[in-house]
Amino acid sequence: MIDKIDLEKIVTVAKDAGDAIMEIYNRDFQVEYKDDKSPLTEADIKSNEIICNALEKTHPDIPILSEENKEVSYEDRKDWEYYWCIDPIDGTKEFIKKNGEFTVNIALIHKDTPVLGVVYAPALGDMYKAKKGNGAFKNNQKLPLEVNETPEKSLKVVASKSHLSEETQAFIDELAKTTRSIEQVSKGSSLKLVMVAEGSADIYPRLAPTMEWDTAAADAIVRESGKMTYQFDENNSTSVIYNKKNLLNPWFIVR
Repeated sequence: MIDKIDLEKIVTVAKDAGDAIMEIYNRDFQVEYKDDKSPLTEADIKSNEIICNALEKTHPDIPILSEENKEVSYEDRKDWEYYWCIDPIDGTKEFIKKNGEFTVNIALIHKDTPVLGVVYAPALGDMYKAKKGNGAFKNNQKLPLEVNETPEKSLKVVASKSHLSEETQAFIDELAKTTRSIEQVSKGSSLKLVMVAEGSADIYPRLAPTMEWDTAAADAIVRESGKMTYQFDENNSTSVIYNKKNLLNPWFIVR
């Protein structure tokens, strides 16, 4: 199945969604709030429409799970072999603040593992992409772009701009005990995962809630860059899985 999917066509879909998002970003827009109090804009809806329409047209046999579509029950999706996992705008809060740190996320999941991912940051002009077995790329440059050879001397830690939890900060403070120097950077959306993939950050701890569509596309890029997204537990050695009964991710660490 994955061999039949042209990664560049998915990149084009993300760009088309990004163009529509930027048209709205560059003018005044209304903000509504969903039942869970998370923000929603017309850009989220337009991006979702463009992505879903394109994927349904080119791959009618692959089901879609999107943050902005109606919920799909576990009974309906538990036997999916492949499916698309989409976040039309990851980082809607950053979109509203107009700081540019938001992304279009399109992932292909095989059973419980992301095997293709496109993460596009339209305001920054950065395109990340990966397909299992073919490597990961940022603007067509192979990842990682940087490698930290001396993590015991210095570590770059990236954390959430809008959702830094006390537990995440405590984890970072603990890291500081075994490393001479820690540089802590805050970033919005799935850009935090791809920063680890590209090597501009060494570790991204997320000890706070996220949903599967927040991470799936960037996680595919992380894995193809030779890194991994691990569940946060005693060993930090079990990879995060997808299409769970509950679509809430566990706490995790990307490294």
